[in-house]
Amino acid sequence: MSDTAFKINGGKPLYGEIVAQRSKNAVLPMIAAALIPQSGKTVLHGVPEIADVLVALDLAREVGAVVDHDLETHTVTIDASTVNNGTLPPALTERFRGSVLFLAPMITRMGHVRLPGSGGCDIGTRKIDFHHRGFARLGADVVYLDDGTTIIDNKADRLKGAPLYLDLPSHTGTENLVMGAALAEGTTIIENASAEPEVLDFCHFLIKMGANIEGIGTRRLTIHGVKELHAVEYTPIPDRLVIGLLVMSAAIAGGDVTIHQAEPEHLRLVIAKLDQMGVEITVEGDSIRVQRDPSEPLTPINILTEFYPGFPTDLQPCIAALSTIAQGKSFIRERIFENRYDFVDGLIAMGADILISQNNVCIVNGVKGLKAAPVRAASIRAGAALLLAGIGAKGETIIENGYQIDRGHEYIEKQLRQLGADVERITKETQPLLELA
Repeated sequence: MSDTAFKINGGKPLYGEIVAQRSKNAVLPMIAAALIPQSGKTVLHGVPEIADVLVALDLAREVGAVVDHDLETHTVTIDASTVNNGTLPPALTERFRGSVLFLAPMITRMGHVRLPGSGGCDIGTRKIDFHHRGFARLGADVVYLDDGTTIIDNKADRLKGAPLYLDLPSHTGTENLVMGAALAEGTTIIENASAEPEVLDFCHFLIKMGANIEGIGTRRLTIHGVKELHAVEYTPIPDRLVIGLLVMSAAIAGGDVTIHQAEPEHLRLVIAKLDQMGVEITVEGDSIRVQRDPSEPLTPINILTEFYPGFPTDLQPCIAALSTIAQGKSFIRERIFENRYDFVDGLIAMGADILISQNNVCIVNGVKGLKAAPVRAASIRAGAALLLAGIGAKGETIIENGYQIDRGHEYIEKQLRQLGADVERITKETQPLLELA
């Protein structure tokens, strides 16, 4: 058996300019929503060639859509006029959590959906039963089978508008229920909705398709149902999480890097925190320039993750990795996912001094420098943190289970090499599990 891995010879400053990739978390719900129109072709530009997107496109094909993915131009064209299957195959749904976003389109197009389970990163409790309860409030019948399969059936021609409340402002929950409400009869109000930039972008995408949505950017969305949505052409926003990784790569290695076609406003708190650490960041239009003399010490930081506009949980592992070389003690408090510290063992193997307190605070005592070591990515963001650490550490670091990094980052080794980093994708042989007699 073989496994994608990344080999990094770190400790080299980064220099150069790069264009940011488009957002995975904006593209995934757009692929799902593109299954709703019964005629025409939806065209998405700037679609990143990453694992989760490729699986989502395969899932769209499995339900009957005709999908064309032009890798050279990063353009995806989806013709949903042939959608004919409301059963989502577990071989695909269990590979990424975004499969849950196919619930609303299938209920709308087929009148029912069968979801055997959704995968993704094991970073804590991320229940999707509030998705199901939301559809039940909109008039659908929800049945849970003993094998974990969920069946949602809408016997009426259309769902019915209703008041909804999300216990947590989940971005997938908000997107799913907005899709369902967009074609429901009457008005739906979603309280405690997500206000993340990717959700706003998705709502703008739905409005271009013909949806009627008010309150975008607030915690209260009002959706007036329409009879149909039509195919459109759209370019999603840049990926603030990949941009955050690139910004912190320049911070940990030192150098002078500029990232173009970014949305600096989406990273304003991250930029503010890096400024507190002593990283020089200049914003001009849609470009972010990062400068740091690697001989100058970084200042320790306090981080408290929160839903947008707070500090993003998805960038917490990266800033924790950066804080390992700060001069002093940093405190990282994760308030969204209880298993988000899945990167800590890898950083400790690379020489970091980290303690998780009894009240689940990540306490990072800065060290003079990280050392290269073989490590394994447990999730997308843990992989990003280890990649960041490898760029800053002297020597050769090998990151196994590179698939996790590929789920969210498009050929990240090429992007980093463009800035002068020594990063290579390799194939590492793994030992198969022994079968018990």
